[in-house]
Amino acid sequence: MSYPDVVVVGAGVIGAACAHDLACSGLRVVVVDRGPLASGTSAAGEGNILVSDKEPGPELDLALASLRRWPDLLAALDADVEWEPKGGLVVATTDAAAPPLRDFVAAQRTVGVDAVEVGDVADLEPHLTKDLALAVHYPQDAQVQPVLLTQALLAAAARHGAALRPGVTALGLDTVRGTVRGLRTSAGTLPCGAVLNACGPWAGELSAALGAPISVQPRRGMVLVTAQLPAGTVRHKVYDADYVGAVASGDGDLQTSAVVESTAAGTVLIGSSRQRIGFDETMRVEVLRALAVKALILFPMLATVSIMRTYGGFRPYAPDHLPIIGADPRVAGLWHATGHEGAGIGLAPVTGRLIAELMTGVGPHVDPSPFRVDRPGVAA
Repeated sequence: MSYPDVVVVGAGVIGAACAHDLACSGLRVVVVDRGPLASGTSAAGEGNILVSDKEPGPELDLALASLRRWPDLLAALDADVEWEPKGGLVVATTDAAAPPLRDFVAAQRTVGVDAVEVGDVADLEPHLTKDLALAVHYPQDAQVQPVLLTQALLAAAARHGAALRPGVTALGLDTVRGTVRGLRTSAGTLPCGAVLNACGPWAGELSAALGAPISVQPRRGMVLVTAQLPAGTVRHKVYDADYVGAVASGDGDLQTSAVVESTAAGTVLIGSSRQRIGFDETMRVEVLRALAVKALILFPMLATVSIMRTYGGFRPYAPDHLPIIGADPRVAGLWHATGHEGAGIGLAPVTGRLIAELMTGVGPHVDPSPFRVDRPGVAA
């Protein structure tokens, strides 16, 4: 009987991307998840693929590398994931917010981000308020349907030999002299050569159970979903410039910013909120109200639009806001791919490829050192 080379724990978009690339590299892969496939964080996201919200540095380098891979990956998946290369529009709604946004844009341009100041937004977004101090168009931003993408990656991994096992909970490692020899699960021990922790917001809990804790915490977010609107009502991902600060903040208290975008189904998604409150799933009316108020500043016409539903999810938060990608030096054969917070959809292609390169000894196409497990503040 042959055993897997790698067991991937977590069937969200990051685990799916890693399983896909590992299987395509010729490794024998098993994916386990305690719940249904693609049912966690990836089912509660907006599907954003963004460069617009990232300052120059390691995360933006990842985003640009991922952006270059999307065309080939989508062609290889050959599945409808509702890919929309619609671009983004970042706006400053006050005079005070305009200079920092302009400086941010100038720095991004130096590393290859396409960002264009827009004088008149009417052609791009006819319903957007005209009361703006600055608007910047980011044609590289895109969107996918995250569950469809995750399912497509898992299906492609299965075509390359990966086994998918939903409803199986990872419990701990079997090790011999500090080296992984198997994963203990609710369905018994699964012998393997390596284990990849790709559990998103739950990666901190799993890492502790595996004997090598890392600092990943859940960061809650909520979204409003409108009734279906005519096509073209909202044409881009549109957000207030203060969203960038909210993403980069380490504050655990509630932060909200206006983010408005449409879906292929015609609904409009309204976000975004960030709050570190553990795994509390309570829908908080005060958060939803704050999102609605800020969205109306950008799109006053939404005042007459009905809210169809709301939902929330948890992002995997790392203290330095960088993903954790690589081998754990404390246990040979233990790997991590987590901590992407709200950027997991966009960074999935580069993360999967990087994990496969590192595991198989291929020279990595991006510098992995900023994302190493043993950096300060991560290996708890």
